[in-house]
Amino acid sequence: MLKFVRGFQDETLATLYGIPDTETFLRLKKSLHRQTKEAAAQLLEDPTFADRVDQLPFRQGETIVGLGESTTDDLLSWFEILRQLLELRRPRDGIRLVNEGLSGHTSSQLLGRINGTMAHDPDWVLCMIGGNDALRFGSFGTEPSPTQVSIGETSRNLAEIRRLAQARGNPRWVWITPTTINDERVEAFPPFRQGGIRCRNEDIVAVGDVMRNLSDPVVDTQADFGLPANAVWMEADGLHPSLAGHQVIVALLVQELTGGK
Repeated sequence: MLKFVRGFQDETLATLYGIPDTETFLRLKKSLHRQTKEAAAQLLEDPTFADRVDQLPFRQGETIVGLGESTTDDLLSWFEILRQLLELRRPRDGIRLVNEGLSGHTSSQLLGRINGTMAHDPDWVLCMIGGNDALRFGSFGTEPSPTQVSIGETSRNLAEIRRLAQARGNPRWVWITPTTINDERVEAFPPFRQGGIRCRNEDIVAVGDVMRNLSDPVVDTQADFGLPANAVWMEADGLHPSLAGHQVIVALLVQELTGGK
């Protein structure tokens, strides 16, 4: 979702998205909310996992900001499942979650708006960025074009994003690597073929390598998703995680923040 539309009324949003009426729009939103709640409840059926959610190091009244691209922005995302986990398991803690994911954004664009996101005065920042950096456009021939953001620039962007956040209150920070992709699905997906859009796992892994060399905690999704990514955990386009994939991401996050395996 574009940031400037987030304050729009539901009626306006329905029109922008080409949905015939506000009631249908609200029904769709409610359905997505229900799906994330059901996904969270399913994870909590495991008593060990439920105990880990209780042990998450978020204190009463703290603010958690989720930074990223479509994988965070998605109303069925790992961040929205985390919101439901905390509401179901720790409703009295009053933990505030702010979703600052913006679909299509690269690390360069996140760098440009990091000071604005710090205005939320977060105690925690969970940052999953870099997947769009690895996209290649206009790749109709055998030789792909350069990545949208070079790996050197991605590395500089992540370091500068963290530096600016430190200067604005220094919240506790967690990086989440972009997930690997399902190459065959990406190559076969008609809109990507028509638009000359390509993505390669080696470029995604390179972004993960940058994160793995940073000093803050890292939730490494890539080893679990596999090469290529597990088809069950990916949407039809091969690029975006499915709801089951988002469950895996949030489970890895909870695991990382509660002492690992």
